[in-house]
Amino acid sequence: MILVPDLADILRHSTSDAERLVARLLHQIDRQAVAFHSVKLRSAPGKQQAEADFVILWQGVVVVIEVKGGGVRKHEGTWYSVDRRGDWNKLAESPMEQARTAMYALRDILHEEGLGWFPREAVVITPDIDSPPNSLEWKSTHWLSSRDMTPGNLARALDDVAAETARPPRGIRLATEKSLREKLFGHFTLLPMVDALRGAILEDQNRATQEQARVLASLDRNPRIMVLGGAGTGKSLVLAEAAKQEAGSGNSVLITFHSPGLTRFFEPLIGDRKIEVIPFDELPTNRTWDVVLIDEAQDLMTVEAMDRLDSVINSGRSAGRWRMFLDPNNQAHVDGRFDQDVFDLVSSDALILDLTRNIRNTKAIVHVVQEYLGADIGDPGIVHGEKIQWHFTRGPGDVEEALTVGRRLIADGVSRSAIWVVSVDSASPPSTSPDGFVITSPRYAKGLETEYVVVCDLPKDYDAVGLARLYVAVTRPRVSLHIIASPEDKKRLQQLARERGGSLQ
Repeated sequence: MILVPDLADILRHSTSDAERLVARLLHQIDRQAVAFHSVKLRSAPGKQQAEADFVILWQGVVVVIEVKGGGVRKHEGTWYSVDRRGDWNKLAESPMEQARTAMYALRDILHEEGLGWFPREAVVITPDIDSPPNSLEWKSTHWLSSRDMTPGNLARALDDVAAETARPPRGIRLATEKSLREKLFGHFTLLPMVDALRGAILEDQNRATQEQARVLASLDRNPRIMVLGGAGTGKSLVLAEAAKQEAGSGNSVLITFHSPGLTRFFEPLIGDRKIEVIPFDELPTNRTWDVVLIDEAQDLMTVEAMDRLDSVINSGRSAGRWRMFLDPNNQAHVDGRFDQDVFDLVSSDALILDLTRNIRNTKAIVHVVQEYLGADIGDPGIVHGEKIQWHFTRGPGDVEEALTVGRRLIADGVSRSAIWVVSVDSASPPSTSPDGFVITSPRYAKGLETEYVVVCDLPKDYDAVGLARLYVAVTRPRVSLHIIASPEDKKRLQQLARERGGSLQ
């Protein structure tokens, strides 16, 4: 069973021994099901917020679970929990009522969003007691106790719950299991942020990120998947979450890529899980993995690279399990090669999914890329943010001019560590200026991001390579984009804008 978040995160962050026990048991159940832990629900009747310890999609039934460690007692009409020291703590309502409150809140939320009728059940788990309380208010199958606390017994108990669920009313629209999975993933998976943002931009980015989680709902059931998305649509974050799913299922997992800077991006996201992060050029010749995930796969879309991948995937590329994430705007001109015939062949073996919502760049940046570079990087999810800041110089639009802009940003209160200078015509690895600014190139910035980017050394020719380098450079920022342009740069940009039907602004 898939856990969201994965077992490692639940064990690390949960404060309840009982919830950790249930998570371990669910993790060991070998079923096509998914369980979401610690789900907060808005608009619960009579409350500002309800919380479900687990929401499980089991055989098409949504099972909302309340877990109570220790003992549970009802005395003179009032419910109490009993901790390990024997202390009684008054409960506002019975554990079953807590589960039902969360269940109805979830029902109302999904109905408001247009989802049809779906079967749902409320269940209580008290793993520390042998005999759950009896009541006419609930079925005995819906209150689980210590005797159910093995993977096999818990699976059978959930089967019994699903078997007794209500039948749908006649003439009402029904939700499909696929739509349920997508809605649940969309609501309850929050992809990790890569640094902190501020104010309205942070709020928008958190909200937009939830859409990317829906792709995860399709990953476990399909052995070969190709995910297409422009810069900023969250491909690498989805890849990291997919890798956690696979590792949580006991598979050996490899993440590989061509871009040299991605190792330091992925390693913090996967933590201490059994996931190997190895650049493509460093892959060993004598090992295979159950699942291989390839980021920036457009850089590796050649016969030679696909043959190399075939050798590291158990059962090979045509029959094995892999996920490729790539940008259809073809950044391969920056670093790597892209063969359309190879892409057509490889994609014919895979389910193709699209990421269409930009969760990195502000609306202004998205529009500049779409209008001037002709690249689709998704609908803008971040509606706030500054306009593009054009800095037209009398001399060369070089790194020195960019550093001057960087110093002005610091004077305005921006952190130095949040600023990159990207030299478009360079292919050099990152360096640091004497006053501490990061200076990098499209090749090494590719796949990464920061808050403020100052772009300089614009291309002399807007051929395929020049356009690809500029595309990478201007899609790195999450908050603000500054572009340095000399008089010659301005003329070339104006010509480019005329060709694309836009204008410098």
